[in-house]
Amino acid sequence: MTDEAGVDAARVVVADDQTVVREGIVMLLGLLPGIEVVGAARDGEEAVKLVAELAPDVVLMDLRMPRCDGVEATRRIRSQYPGTQVVVLTTYADDDSMFPALRAGARGYLTKDAGGDEIVRAVRSVLSGDAGLSPSIQRRLLERLSEPEPVAAPAEPPDGLTARETEVLGLIAEGLNNQQIARKLHVSTATVKTHINNMFAKTGLSDRAQAVRYAFAKGLARPPTG
Repeated sequence: MTDEAGVDAARVVVADDQTVVREGIVMLLGLLPGIEVVGAARDGEEAVKLVAELAPDVVLMDLRMPRCDGVEATRRIRSQYPGTQVVVLTTYADDDSMFPALRAGARGYLTKDAGGDEIVRAVRSVLSGDAGLSPSIQRRLLERLSEPEPVAAPAEPPDGLTARETEVLGLIAEGLNNQQIARKLHVSTATVKTHINNMFAKTGLSDRAQAVRYAFAKGLARPPTG
């Protein structure tokens, strides 16, 4: 199918578990030049099935969905149907959402406040072999790349700590408070507090001073020099 300008329209599948949101996106895409919606999925499982049946050019993929989330669906689509590109369209722009999706093979990443022109540009970009990233996501990627290399953590974090708890511990050792850690990791302060409480429970530590000494002793952070 071609649009009014004679350009082949990109065949798109929309995947979102919220009916109102999904139908709204489908309606918006129907008004955009160069886009043909060929299917809509309620979760990741359905998205993978529609890709197998319809061979679309692009899937606009939500992340938080039941049965099979957007990251796993992206991984399966890119592995099994490499002719279909994935552009994430989600509410979430935090590192814990963005980087797993990009590592799974998504070539584009937009938040749901993106306008129609931005969606069209992202779709066209991924089909031409480029990345379809919103300006805010591009800035975050550049910020992440410009951050200093973290201290190499042990192959297995000590005392059953998760990778995120270990990361929070290292930032505490750098002298960051909870609000600063939340901003650096792009999560809420409440999430940081949860990680700290879990870390204290696992290690038997009771305050931040002990946590700093623990981080130095376990090689999770470098003591200041000079």
